[in-house]
This record gives sequence, C-alpha cells and structure tokens, in this order.
Amino acid sequence: MILPSADTLGVTLALTAATAYAVPAIGARRLSPGAIRVVAIVAWILHGLALAFAMFGGPPRFGFAPALSVTAWLAAAVYAMESSIYTELQTRWSLYLLGTATVLLALVFPGSLLHAKASFWLPLHWALGIASYGMFAVAVAHGWFMTRAEKRIRLAVEPDSGIPLMTLERLTFRFVTEGFLLLSATILVVLFFSEQLYGVRTAWRWDHKTVFSLLSWLTFAVLMVGRWRFGWRGRVAVRVLYAGAGLLLLGYVGSRFVMEVILGRST
Repeated sequence: MILPSADTLGVTLALTAATAYAVPAIGARRLSPGAIRVVAIVAWILHGLALAFAMFGGPPRFGFAPALSVTAWLAAAVYAMESSIYTELQTRWSLYLLGTATVLLALVFPGSLLHAKASFWLPLHWALGIASYGMFAVAVAHGWFMTRAEKRIRLAVEPDSGIPLMTLERLTFRFVTEGFLLLSATILVVLFFSEQLYGVRTAWRWDHKTVFSLLSWLTFAVLMVGRWRFGWRGRVAVRVLYAGAGLLLLGYVGSRFVMEVILGRST
C-alpha cells in the first residue's frame, strides 16, 4: 500500500474523483438528470487525470487494481457515448459506485513498478487487453439490464431499462463481438511477440493468466457461434456471457490479486 507516502496531487485527484462518482451514486433520486450528467463528466475527467498521473507522474506502476480502474473508466466512457445516442437510456447509480470503488482500490493497491526497459509491445498488449475488459464489462452490464427487463416483462411491469429489450440485446452482442476481437488481438500479440514481451525464449507462457484467458476466449467463441448458429438469446446467452467474463477476470486481475495481495509478490 502507498496511501501514506503517495504524492499529494495523485491522492487528491483520486479522492476527488471517488467523491465525485459517489455524489450521483448516493443522491441519484435527489439530483436532476442534468446535474447528474455534469457531476458524472467531472468525475470521469478527474478519474482519467488520476490514471494518467499514476502512470506518468512518477515511476509507472500497474497491477490488478489499476486494471480494474481503467476498465471502469472505459466502461463509463462507452456508457456516456451510448447515452448520448439512446437518450432514453437511464442513468445507473451502480456504475458510479463502481467508479468510486475502483478509484479507491487503485489508490490503495497501485501495483508493481514497471521495468525501465519494458518492451514496445507491452503497452500495446495492455491497451488491447484493457480495451477488451472494457467492452466485456459494458456487455455484462447490458446483459444484466436485459435480464431485468425480461423479468419485468414477465411480471407485466414496465421495463426500467429505458430502451427496448431487442435494442438491449443487439447492443449486448455488439459489445461482445468488439470485446472478442480485442481479446483475440491481445492473444495474438502474446503468441507472436512473447519473447519481446517477457524476454524469454519461448513462444508461449502456460501460466494461470494464459489458461484463464484462453478458456475465456473459447467461452466467448462458443457464445458467438451459439448466437449465430442456434439463435441463443435471453438467459442462456447471458449465462454464457457471465461465465466468459468471470474467466477473463480471473485471467489477469485474479492472478495479479493473488500475487500482489495474498502472496505479497510483485512478479
């Protein structure tokens, strides 16, 4: 943990971002939609500045908590852009609460120091991987919205998603497709540039991260084939989506959590 010795500016940015996210999460019913949007934009900007400061304001660090923080930041950006297109999409307090939690988590667990001679391919590998995390995070959120909407329809209650169920379903699988392509690119970078990434003379590293990432890729591949060939939708598709996202989360975030927090090791 670096909270007591962290740079004042970095801590201030992170705490201010977390507070700004918490405002609409706690007071969603008391604030107007316009006020929530303004506070959310401010929180997102502060979150981005906190991430940038963590990477470039000193010796760069990365780990499971920063990965989650970047994922939440990307998911918030995608959701904001989507809300501008689908104006009937309702604001979700849970997304703001997620932003607060990930910002604070990254402040407490900033990750390990990056090697000064890190490969050119390593930032690309991380960018692709985190982008895939972001797309799947948004897909999971939409899958949850879709499940809630289906339940409310069965109970003859007005859906609370704000947009039609079929539109939610299309959006969910659009994000699944984008996440799958990004995850495939991430795996290909490791496959062809493993030596440059890790400095070892091997084409592949069979560790926990690799195994869980491959299992996740296979799960999403099954989901896409099932959707295309057998017309999977509804609860079946969402359950497979959750399984793939869970495996992906275990891939990097889970492995790094065990290394950094449980075992107390940086590598």
